[in-house]
Amino acid sequence: MFSKTCEYGLRAVIYIAQQAKTNEKIGITAIADAIDSPQAFTAKILQQLTKNNIVQSIKGPFGGFYIDEQNLQNISLNNIVQVLEGNRIYTGCGLGLHQCNAEKPCPLHFKFIEIRENLKKMLENTTLLELSSDKSITDYYLKN
Repeated sequence: MFSKTCEYGLRAVIYIAQQAKTNEKIGITAIADAIDSPQAFTAKILQQLTKNNIVQSIKGPFGGFYIDEQNLQNISLNNIVQVLEGNRIYTGCGLGLHQCNAEKPCPLHFKFIEIRENLKKMLENTTLLELSSDKSITDYYLKN
């Protein structure tokens, strides 16, 4: 459903949010390893997220990526998806057809509307603070 860019971006931001409890800044190598993503690709995604104030970064030997307390509380998964995907996930065809619309629907068009609405609601209502407190997510990153 999400592009690889969005998948890696969500994973990276959730991982960084998990580390926010310790006030540590996380380097690109550690993030890429934790989310099982190519380092250069992860860097490109994080650059875009930094530019859009989802994450912050500091350069230098003691630098890295971090998320401040205010962003943990205010940023939802939807904010991340909007930066990386735009509205495509909420408006695009479930089968990826360009000509699909209400006048010329694909076989899944009307069924997919409800799925998109539920997805949007879930992404809008899930904050980084909520995910950074989720023990199952912490356990996932510790195991991998």
